Amino acid sequence: MLLTNHAPSRALLAALLAPHLASAFYLPGVAPTSYQQNDLVPLYVNTIRPMGDSASVVRSVVSYDYYHPLFQFCRPEGGPKSVGESLGSILFGDRIKTSPFELKMKVDESCKALCEATYQQGNAYFVNEEIRNGISLNWLVDGLPAGQPAHDPTTNSYFTTVGFFLGQVIEGQTQFNNHYDIEIEYHEVSPNAGQYRVVGVIVNPKSKKYTGPITKDSCVTDTEELVLNEEGETKVQFTYSVTWKQSDTAWATRWDKYLHVYDPKIQWFSLINSAVIVVFLVLTVMSILVRALKKDIARYNRLDQINLEDFGGTSALEDGVQEDSGWKLVHGDVFRNPSHPLLLSVFLGNGTQLFVMTGFTIALALLGFLSPSNRGSLGTIIILLYTILGFVGGYTSSRMYKSLQGDKWKLNIVLTPLLVPGIAFCTFFLLNLFLWAETSSGAVPFTTMLVLVLVWFTISVPLSFAGSWLAFRAPTIEPPVRTNQIPRQIPPVTTYLKPIPSMLLVGLLPFGAIFVELYFVMTSIWMSRIYYMFGFLFLCYGLMIITTAAVTVLMVYFLLCAENYNWQWRAFLAAGASGGYIFLNALVYWVTQLSLTGLTGSVLYLGYSALIAFLFFILTGTIGYFASWLFVRKIYSSIKID
Repeated sequence: MLLTNHAPSRALLAALLAPHLASAFYLPGVAPTSYQQNDLVPLYVNTIRPMGDSASVVRSVVSYDYYHPLFQFCRPEGGPKSVGESLGSILFGDRIKTSPFELKMKVDESCKALCEATYQQGNAYFVNEEIRNGISLNWLVDGLPAGQPAHDPTTNSYFTTVGFFLGQVIEGQTQFNNHYDIEIEYHEVSPNAGQYRVVGVIVNPKSKKYTGPITKDSCVTDTEELVLNEEGETKVQFTYSVTWKQSDTAWATRWDKYLHVYDPKIQWFSLINSAVIVVFLVLTVMSILVRALKKDIARYNRLDQINLEDFGGTSALEDGVQEDSGWKLVHGDVFRNPSHPLLLSVFLGNGTQLFVMTGFTIALALLGFLSPSNRGSLGTIIILLYTILGFVGGYTSSRMYKSLQGDKWKLNIVLTPLLVPGIAFCTFFLLNLFLWAETSSGAVPFTTMLVLVLVWFTISVPLSFAGSWLAFRAPTIEPPVRTNQIPRQIPPVTTYLKPIPSMLLVGLLPFGAIFVELYFVMTSIWMSRIYYMFGFLFLCYGLMIITTAAVTVLMVYFLLCAENYNWQWRAFLAAGASGGYIFLNALVYWVTQLSLTGLTGSVLYLGYSALIAFLFFILTGTIGYFASWLFVRKIYSSIKID
């Protein structure tokens, strides 16, 4: 599974540092369903996906359809039927289908037989390997994921996992779970109303080797654990029991038991630490720039005034030339067009599109619009926003390209909605081929791919063209100073201002602002956990923006003081270097937290990590560029130029 991030409405209050005051209220999501006694409560099955073993080590990232032939799970009468899913749910690997389980409200079942299956050698080896990889089954009862009770020793708190293990390895023996004790918690809507709602689902899977006919006592009788024979055939009898338990949990708070924060002290410490660093960084930048710039501007304007009043005196001119140094000397070159203005403007347009999309998505999640009960809402919102914001990308790209005096305006209009999305889509398609080869449920159907392409070319591309057309009709953004015809020679710079060292230094600080939160996001992605701390994410995103802007502006100021006026690409690349640190962090996470056994898993992990790092490079590069662009325009519009 590629992503499982959903957000409850209480995240907003958590961001305001008062999680204990969170209101039990969901904004737009799924309406509650009430059942009467004996009403059928559907149990749907979802994708079988890796959850990590008992030591929280992920050994695979490939998910499978629940009814994959090699698993040989029991099928409902007439065959399984697919349940409608959102676009985001499909893209993130959800494949929800009907099941043979029969659950009736408040009706307990004891050791009910499902079906019998015979596992041959190949099937047994495949299933045992997946058990060792920490694969988990995922069921849905009234929209709630079935899970196992878990305990976090760090916080001494109990919570419910999303999914439960297919089997377990105990003392070197791989045991296959073929019996499921299903415990369902229900809440009465109002006293004596006869209306009940599902508020909790716990599954305790067990491994049982039945040797006789199934009776009501078979499941509670001690038996030998079931081990699939990899050198012969194994007969397996699937059974389940159902227990209904009344609970005081209200329907609106039923997701709370799933929303567990791992190591909350680390998150708070990281957030406070990042905030303190950002405050000191911003104060330092403001102190350096404001004090230095005030002195520089005052001196430059004073020298210009002296030279105008005493233009016949050689001593004043000589003093003026001697003191007129630093960033003012390059005023005739600082707005010179950079190399490859077309590529830069396309990156800036797409970066602005990503920036606005990310901000809106986090804000909607923070306000609770992406309820965890509304599966796939996060992915759907991301695709919808990025598609509609094609207008913003096209407008920004063309406006900047026009200000850089580019003449290939038709190519700019075409490349803006196609280059970066094309790279992302091609990478996604190639990685999807590996999933198709593995017959993984995470593989996006070809028809869905066609729908995405159709949506992009019918909605986003025309919007991008409209934005570009408006931008080219708008007046050109004129620089505050004139550009000389002959470029000024650039003197050698110190080591830390050279391209590679400056990129390493500038890119490190924004990455540091999100480092810890990035770990929790990656853990939720690859270990099938629900990430919901959007309050932390919102604050980290804001800190990252401020840090990126501050350090990039500081680097550009030092660069101009060194009389190097090629700041445009330098600002973009230095700020975008955070994407490189994202990828390096993914490599470290791969080595320390993952133990992928197959080529497909490694290719998928590295491919998606590289894609995320590339998009992050575009995002932070755009933030750094526009912060530097505003800074450069501001300082050069504040001095008097002859």
